[in-house]
Amino acid sequence: MEEISLKILKNAAQGDILAFEEIYKKSSGFVYSVAFRVVNNASFAEDITQEVFLKIHKNLKNFRFESAFKTWIYRITANTAINTYKKHLKHDKQRVDLDDALRFSPSSISTDKAVQASDSKKIIDSLLMKLSPGQRICLILREIEGLRYREIAQTLKISINTVRSRIKRAREALLSLGRKEVMANEL
Repeated sequence: MEEISLKILKNAAQGDILAFEEIYKKSSGFVYSVAFRVVNNASFAEDITQEVFLKIHKNLKNFRFESAFKTWIYRITANTAINTYKKHLKHDKQRVDLDDALRFSPSSISTDKAVQASDSKKIIDSLLMKLSPGQRICLILREIEGLRYREIAQTLKISINTVRSRIKRAREALLSLGRKEVMANEL
């Protein structure tokens, strides 16, 4: 996510539409990426992205700058995505649609590599979806988004020990699931 100046944030908080548009341009890709990793569905991720920016627009005037703006967006995105995931879990069981595959397949590499990358992404996404939402978001924020444990704790408003525990359990679960996947493919 690109850095957003304090001036832009304050102007947007005071109702400046152009400043808010700048915030959207600089952070919407990041919000979508985090949302997609949590829900594994392009349509839901797009809806979540819109919902997150509605929440940001509505609540930006209350942002106190006590934490980083990026941390605030992480928290809103993670909570919105987890709530959406839980709400739609009954209706949408790990559906992979063509739009998702096309959106993330690299166009500048050979077809074989693109197929391998797409397959790898599907496997990773499938494994991530088998984790609990809490484990998944902690692992995504740590391994994919590169946040430190303290930043994850602040973002999700949980203790650092809870973050460590969730990440440890998520890694153990992924190792176990990965082994099962390999054994199933060998049979």
